[in-house]
Parts: sequence; structure tokens; C-alpha cells
Amino acid sequence: MDVDELLENARALAKQMSEYQSNLPPDAPASKELSETAREALLEECEEQFCQLQQLQNEITLEETESFQDSASLALSRANALAAELKEWQEIQPKLLSSNPEILLAVGKEELLQVNKQLEMVLSCTQAKRDKLKDLLKSEEQWLEDKKEVLRAATEKVTALKDENDRLSEKGVLQDMKKKIQRVKDYNDGLLETLSDILAEHFPLPHPEVNTNKRSKNILTEPRVDLVSLHDMLELLMKKAVETPHEPYVQLNESFWPPYIEMLLRYGIASRHPEDCFKIRLEAF
Repeated sequence: MDVDELLENARALAKQMSEYQSNLPPDAPASKELSETAREALLEECEEQFCQLQQLQNEITLEETESFQDSASLALSRANALAAELKEWQEIQPKLLSSNPEILLAVGKEELLQVNKQLEMVLSCTQAKRDKLKDLLKSEEQWLEDKKEVLRAATEKVTALKDENDRLSEKGVLQDMKKKIQRVKDYNDGLLETLSDILAEHFPLPHPEVNTNKRSKNILTEPRVDLVSLHDMLELLMKKAVETPHEPYVQLNESFWPPYIEMLLRYGIASRHPEDCFKIRLEAF
């Protein structure tokens, strides 16, 4: 341990003693309960302690000024002495300046009054802070209720808009589907009308012909008036295939003109029943 460290320890001890001294009341409380004898004894003890402390400070100051002038051996011996003194001071337990019960009672009362005053100040501050927190909590609860009301209204509005949007969307899809179906129907009607015109133009019913038989020479023969046109024949086959797909065959009779039946069968538009040659059906294209 060098001289500087010893001096530093000594300064710390002096500072500690000075703080302990400053924490004690400098004078006896001016109370009528404290006697003059006790006051004088307290003043004497304070003066003695102050003198000892001043002497220690003077020695430390003297050691600081002479430490640079002494030789190494003298400095080492002084350092050992200071270390021993420092150890002794560290082992000493601090004690009260006075053991007079009157002084201790007066000091205790003063300390209790100060503590009571501080506690009252803390209580007042705590109550003020509590009231402030209550007001803040009340305002926050009101704000929360307002936000809940706004959220409830917004949720109802969003739900209503969603329902309306779904309804409008379904209505729009339905209307769009109706328009598409109507366009398909119009297109189908147009195709059927075109097909009817083509069939009426290129595949008419047979006209009256002159009979070349010798027995009935120059006699006009009228065709059967109940013959089915090719258009009606195809429509009947398609209707049968759509309405009764499990039984799509149409029974042939005299109203079906044989040349048209033969044409449908030859070009693969219709086919006969495998077991009944008087039934035909529309081919599945």
C-alpha cells in the first residue's frame, strides 16, 4: 500500500466522520423541556469531537505537504502508521455524542416531527396523484365507450353495405345470366328460322304430279295433305332427343315422306332402331 492510497483512505474516513457529524443536530433543540445542564454537556461533547476532527484534518494536511520532502524510508514508516491508524478507525463503531436521556428524547422528538411532516407531504402528494389518476381513468373509460359506440356503428354500417353488395351482386349476376340466356334464345331462334327457310326453300313437300298410268291418263294426283315437312321432322327428332334421352326414337308412319327419311339415314343425321326398322332417332353428334 503506497502513500497516495493511505492518504486517499484517510480523506475518505475524514469525509465519513464529517458526514456523520453533519447528520446530527448542531445544537440542542431550544425546548423548555431540555435543561441547561444537558445543553452545556452536549455543547462540550460537540466541541471535543470538533477539536479531534480538526486535529486529524491538520495532521492529514501536514502529511500531504511533508510527504514529498521526506525520504523513502520515512515515507514508508509514515505510511505504515497511517495504515494502522486507518484500520483502527475502520474498526471503531460510531457512537452517539451524548448519552443524556433528555438530549436523546429531544432529538428523537425532532426526528419524529420531521419524519411525520415528510410522511404527510408524501400522503398529500399520493392523494393528489390518486385523484388525478381517477380523473384520467374516468376520461379514458368515457373515451373507450365512445370508441366502442363508433366501432358498433361502423360494424353495423359495414354489415349493411356487405349485405347490400351481396344482394346487388346476386341481382346483377341474375340479370346478366338472364341477358345471356335471352341472347342464346334469340340466337337459337335465329338459327331455327334460318334452318326453316333453308329447308322450306331446298326441301319442300312434293307437288302434284301427272299420273302416267294408261288407265288414268292426264289425271292429276294430289299428294297427301298430312305429310310432315323436313323441318317438322327434324324438330320432332330433336325434341324427342332432348325431352326423353332414354327413349329418343320416333315411330314412323305414313306422314313421314320416305325420300326424306332415306336422306336422313344416308347422310348419318338419323339412325334406325336396331330391333325395329320403323323407329328412327337423331344421331348424337
